[in-house]
Amino acid sequence: MEPLGLRAVGSHCSLSEMDDLDLTRALDKPRLKIERKRSFDERSMSELSAGYGRHDGLHDSPRGRSVLDTPLSSARNCFEPHPMMAEAWEALRRSMVFFRGHPVGTLAAVDNTTDEVLNYDQVFVRDFVPSALAFLMNGESDIVKHFLLKTLQLQDSEKRVDRFKLGKGVMPASFKVRHDPVREMDHLVADFGETAIGRVAPVDSGFWWIILLRAYTKSTGDLTLSETPECQKGIKLILSLCLAEGFDTFPTLLCADGCSMIDRRMGVYGYPIEIQALFYMALRCALSMLKPDGDGRECIEQITKRLHALSFHMRNYFWLDYQQLNDIYRYKTEEYSHTAVNKFNVMPDSIPDWVFDFMPLRGGYFVGNVGPAHMDFRWFALGNCVSILSSLATPDQSMAIMDLLEHRWAELVGEMPLKICYPCLEGHEWRIITGCDPKNTRWSYHNGGSWPVLLWQLTAACIKTGRPQIARRAVDLIESRLHRDCWPEYYDGKLGRYVGKQARKYQTWSIAGYLVAKMLLEDPSHIGMISLEEDKLMKPVIKRSASWPQL
Repeated sequence: MEPLGLRAVGSHCSLSEMDDLDLTRALDKPRLKIERKRSFDERSMSELSAGYGRHDGLHDSPRGRSVLDTPLSSARNCFEPHPMMAEAWEALRRSMVFFRGHPVGTLAAVDNTTDEVLNYDQVFVRDFVPSALAFLMNGESDIVKHFLLKTLQLQDSEKRVDRFKLGKGVMPASFKVRHDPVREMDHLVADFGETAIGRVAPVDSGFWWIILLRAYTKSTGDLTLSETPECQKGIKLILSLCLAEGFDTFPTLLCADGCSMIDRRMGVYGYPIEIQALFYMALRCALSMLKPDGDGRECIEQITKRLHALSFHMRNYFWLDYQQLNDIYRYKTEEYSHTAVNKFNVMPDSIPDWVFDFMPLRGGYFVGNVGPAHMDFRWFALGNCVSILSSLATPDQSMAIMDLLEHRWAELVGEMPLKICYPCLEGHEWRIITGCDPKNTRWSYHNGGSWPVLLWQLTAACIKTGRPQIARRAVDLIESRLHRDCWPEYYDGKLGRYVGKQARKYQTWSIAGYLVAKMLLEDPSHIGMISLEEDKLMKPVIKRSASWPQL
C-alpha cells in the first residue's frame, strides 16, 4: 500500500533519516514471548485462564458479584456482534496512515463531506489511543509499536514556539506525513502546540504515550520495547517535566487552559481533574515499566513519593459526595494554622445552586478543579473514568461514581453518551470564562456536548466496577444513531439529541471508541490493558465520607 501523503503544517520539528535508526531495525525482529513481570502495584493480580478470575486492575466488587466471575464461554455466547462492527472496522482501516510502508497511526477524521481539512488530517496522540486499543484487542500490534516509536523519535526533536524552547520531554500533540518531491521521500512533521488554538502544549500527550506503552506491553507480552534505553529515556523525560521541584505546595500538576482533550478556553486551568487522573495513571504505568538501574532508581523513588501524596490529596480534597457537600456548605472561612478545616479557603457562597439538586444521597464524583479559594463543582467524564481505571478512586469511590451515573443518567448520558462535562456554561458565566467562544456555546462541543468517544472509558470503568449493564445501556444508545449519523465527532443539546453544529463526520475516535467498548463487553479480559489494581501500599486513611452517608 502506498504511503498516505498529508498536507504540511508549519513546524520546526521534522523526522526524516533518523526514522531508520537501529532502534527500529532491532525491534522489527520477532518478538520474544516473555511472561510479563509483576511490579509492586500488581502483586494481587492473576492471569486469566479458561474462566474469569480476577483481572489485572480489577477488584472484587464490594457491593455485589462482578461480571468477571462469568465464564469466558458464557460471556461470548451471550454477545451477538452488531452489524455496525464490520462497517466500523472498515472505516477505522480507511483512516490508517502509512510511513515508508509501515502503519504509524490513524487520521483524526476522514470526512469526505467537506473540503475544509483544518487539522483533522493529522495523527493526534490522544485521538489514536482508542484506535490503538482496538488494534491491540484485535491482535494487530504492529501499528501501535510503530506509532510509539515514531512519536518517541519526534520527542527528541527541537521544539520552539516563537523564540521559546519547550522542554525535552514534551510529546507532540499530533504529526503528519509530508512528501518531499525533490528528495522523493516522506518525513514526519510534528506539532507541539505551535500551531494549536491558543498555542498551548499538550500536557496529556506524554501521559497517554506512557499509558499506551504499558497497554502494548500487557497485550503482547513483549517487554523488549518498553525496556529499550530509548523508551526508558522517553518515560523519564516526560516525568522530569512533572516531578521537578518548584514553588508548588500541592502534589497536583499546575496546567494552562486548553492543554488536554478540552483544548479551548473552558476555565479548566489550574489543577483540572482530567490531567491529575492521567498524571496519576501515567506515574503508576511508568512505575511498572522503569528499570531500577542508574537514574531509573532515583526516578522510581520520586514517583513513589509523588503517588502517595497525590492519591491522598485527590481522594480527600477533590472528592465530593452528599456529606462532603454539606460540610463545605457549613465551612468557616479565613482559617489560619494547621488546624484549619477549610484548607483552600473555599467560600460556601461560591457553591452553585445546581449542585445541591444534582447530588444524590448515594453517589459522588471528583470535582473538576481545586485550588486556592477555588472549587470547580462541574462533573468531567474523562477524569472520573480514568480515576476508576487507575485506582485513583478507592473501591467505594468508584462504586459511588457509578451510582451517580445511574442516578443522573438523563443529565450525564441523555440520548447520546457521554457528556464531556456537566453542566454547561451559559449567559454571563459563558462570556467571562470562554471569552464568548462561538464553538463552545451552551450544550455544544466542550461546553456540555456529548462525545461518543467517551464510551470506551465508560465501558472500561463499568466492567472494572462490575456494572456492565450500565455500559450495555450506553452502547444501545450509540447503536441506535451513531452509524446513521455517519460517526460524528460530538452531539449538541441538553440530551445530546442533535449532531454537533461543527462536528466532523467519520471521526476516527468515535469509531474506535465504539469498537473498544464492544470488544470489552465481548471479552472483559481486555480490561487488563487499561486498568490498574488498587495499590494497598498507597491506600491513605480517608477521614471524611468516602462515597455516601450511612443511612
